[in-house]
Amino acid sequence: MREFEITTPINVEINQQELINAAARSMGVTPKSVGDIKIIRRSLDARGRDILYRYRVEGYLTSEKPVSKYISIDYKNVEKGEPVIVVGAGPAGLFASLKLLERGLKPIILERGKDVHQRKFDLAKLNKEQIVNPDSNYCFGEGGAGTFSDGKLYTRSSKRGDIFEVLSQLVFFGADKDILIDAHPHIGSDRLPGIIEKIRNHIIEHGGEYHFNTRVEDFILEGDTVKGVRCSGGAEYTAKAVILATGHSARDIYKLFASKGWEIEAKGFAMGVRVEHPQSLINRIQYHGKYQPFMPTAEYSLVSQIEGRGVFSFCMCPGGILVPASTTEGELVLNGMSNSQRNSKWANSGIVVSVEPSDIPDYEKYGVLAQMEFQSAVERAAFEYGGGNLVAPSQRMTDFLKGKISPNLPQSSYVPGTVSAPLDEILPKFITSRMKQAMLVFNKKMQGFITSDAIMLAVESRSSSPVRIPRDSDTNCHVKLKNLYPCGEGAGYAGGIVSSAMDGINVASSI
Repeated sequence: MREFEITTPINVEINQQELINAAARSMGVTPKSVGDIKIIRRSLDARGRDILYRYRVEGYLTSEKPVSKYISIDYKNVEKGEPVIVVGAGPAGLFASLKLLERGLKPIILERGKDVHQRKFDLAKLNKEQIVNPDSNYCFGEGGAGTFSDGKLYTRSSKRGDIFEVLSQLVFFGADKDILIDAHPHIGSDRLPGIIEKIRNHIIEHGGEYHFNTRVEDFILEGDTVKGVRCSGGAEYTAKAVILATGHSARDIYKLFASKGWEIEAKGFAMGVRVEHPQSLINRIQYHGKYQPFMPTAEYSLVSQIEGRGVFSFCMCPGGILVPASTTEGELVLNGMSNSQRNSKWANSGIVVSVEPSDIPDYEKYGVLAQMEFQSAVERAAFEYGGGNLVAPSQRMTDFLKGKISPNLPQSSYVPGTVSAPLDEILPKFITSRMKQAMLVFNKKMQGFITSDAIMLAVESRSSSPVRIPRDSDTNCHVKLKNLYPCGEGAGYAGGIVSSAMDGINVASSI
């Protein structure tokens, strides 16, 4: 087997014979000696004069057996298997449950929100009527926060596990096979709910259980050993182990740990705004004015170090829209989402600044919950500045940099609406001053990024958990509570769908 690279213009479909010839040249043989050919990676290269697809390819001789990275899993019937409680049906909880099926254990999934279909009705009320259901929203409910935020699947966390184990299972449940080779794979918020539903049906068909509208409120303990959970409505469940996969916004879980004196710790996170540009502008910048309708919708990734803190784009949604991701009344949080076609006329991304406990000395009185309380305070300030009803305080990017209120605002995809406001008075100075410096850096990387046509909306504050639930590095069990396995974004060990899924797999394997 030999790996090689081949490039084609973006508007030219790759030809099988060209692949065979390229493999033959790479291996020093005749084309007749080439057996199987597998494309293992596809990436878009718009850096030069020509816009290209770069393909990483494996070529095999006729005498060699091809190696497939696609992973096929033997899911067992676990109807009579030993139960394991899984708290949360986001990517960490779902992929932990699939691993339990593989190992012959029975997942009992407890989800505070609704199933993915019923959840859509609460999202509609949130957008159109500004009614926040604290248990069913863009963060809580079957599929977790990633279900309605584009379904981006790329991660830098390959050391945490086998990315192909996650991607292969998503393909098995209905995702396009292109996610196995694309450098920046995504599914889309219009398609991901159907995949989540297929995962649920599969788990149930193999003997697992689902319990929706079931919020875990406490743990059943014998000494320092977790025996089960107590839920809203008085229901109790017991099992040999509990996987805690509650997501980055489950503040009630963090407060429970703090009130009981169980081990948790403050953790750095990031906060800033959502920035929305016309997608046509991003296409023009990224394709150097050569964009054509057949090309993929352009995206970007930006990062800079400013005064000892990272400032970076987060959850970039090409051809997407902005949505309210609030989980509590009286607070305003924004997020972005894209459908599979990424065909809206806007592009949005979080532009966020890393926040460490040392940045917020006024919150030291809250101890391990200092970062969480700071997060909540800024979300309340954004809500109040917007005048309620989840209206987002906003500013043109050029006015933000000049420090003046925008006399008017460009059209936005954000349905609840926008109101002109000085973002310097909503976000603390240590964030806004770094954002202003970073914008100048970003504009050098993407000339035209700074424009009066771009709108900045506050606040983007749920980039990751502000709390970590510590666990033993060898067993993945909580450092004090036996049989409790914290995982995913909510425990502070992941950031995104794939890394959360891999963490769930690792924790289930430990059990």
